[in-house]
Amino acid sequence: MLQVQGLTRRFGEKTAVDAVSFDVPSGKMTGFVGANGAGKTTTMRMIMGVLTAQSGEVLLDGRPVTAGDRSSFGYMPEERGLYPKQPILDQLVYLGQLHRMTQGDARSRAQELLERFQLGDRGKDKLESLSLGNQQRVQIAASLLHRPSVLILDEPFSGLDPVAVDSMVDLLREHTEQGVPILFSSHQLDLVDRLCDNLVVLQKGRLVTSGTGDELRAAAPRRHRITVSPDAGWVREEPGVTVIDVAGQDAVVELADDDAAQRLLTNALARGPVHEFSRIRPSLSEIYRGVSQ
Repeated sequence: MLQVQGLTRRFGEKTAVDAVSFDVPSGKMTGFVGANGAGKTTTMRMIMGVLTAQSGEVLLDGRPVTAGDRSSFGYMPEERGLYPKQPILDQLVYLGQLHRMTQGDARSRAQELLERFQLGDRGKDKLESLSLGNQQRVQIAASLLHRPSVLILDEPFSGLDPVAVDSMVDLLREHTEQGVPILFSSHQLDLVDRLCDNLVVLQKGRLVTSGTGDELRAAAPRRHRITVSPDAGWVREEPGVTVIDVAGQDAVVELADDDAAQRLLTNALARGPVHEFSRIRPSLSEIYRGVSQ
C-alpha cells in the first residue's frame, strides 16, 4: 500500500497542497480528481520525489518511501517527457536500461508494449512523426516498461481514442491483478467511474473526500426515485423529504432518514398504486460533483 500523510507544499505565499492524506491500496485503482489547480500534479510530484514536501511523508507498506523504492515506480507526467527527435524504440530501450533492465529485456518489453498499442511497426520512427494520441501511447509504454511496483499516472487517457483507452485499461488491470497500487488523475469522469475502486478529491489544495466507492456512496445523500399514480406533487409536503425534482408521476427526493423513507412509502400506498420506489445509487462522478460544489 502507498500512503500519503500530511503532504504540504507552498510556492511563495500560495499553499498548493495543504496537509493532504490518503491511501492507494495494493491491487486497486485510485482515481485522483479535482479542478485545474487543485493540487493533483503537485501531489504526484511529491510522491515521486520530483518536488520536496515541506511537511508530511509518503509511506510504502508502512515505512517511509526511499529513493530505491521510487526507482521502481512507474510515473507518467502530464507534460510529455520523451525525446521528439529520437527513434521511439531506441529511447524506450534507453529508459529501460535506466531502470536496470538489460538491453535485450528492455528491447523485448518495449516491442511488446508497442505491439499492444498498435505501434509495433513504428519503432524506428521519430517520436515527433506520430500523432499526439500515439505520442501519448509511447509515454504510457515508457511508464510501464520496467513492470513498476507502483504506478503514478497524470492524465494518462488524455488524447487517446477509444481503442487505445481499452488497451490501456487492459494493461492497468493486468498490473492491479499483480497487486500494484495505481493512482491516476483524470478529468474524464466517466472513466473514473468505470475504472476506480477508490476516489480521492482535491479542491484548492485540500482533501475534500476519499474512500472506496461503497464508502463514498454510503455517505452520499439518501436519494430515492418514486413513481406513483396519478401525480407525485404531494411529496413536496412530506416531512423529512427534500424534493430534488418532480415531473408528473415521477419524483426524485432526498430523505432525512429511514423513518422518512417508510413514512413516504406508506403515504404513497395510501394514495394509490406505487410503480417504483428505489434508492438511487450515485456514480463516483456524481459524488465528485456533489462534494466539489
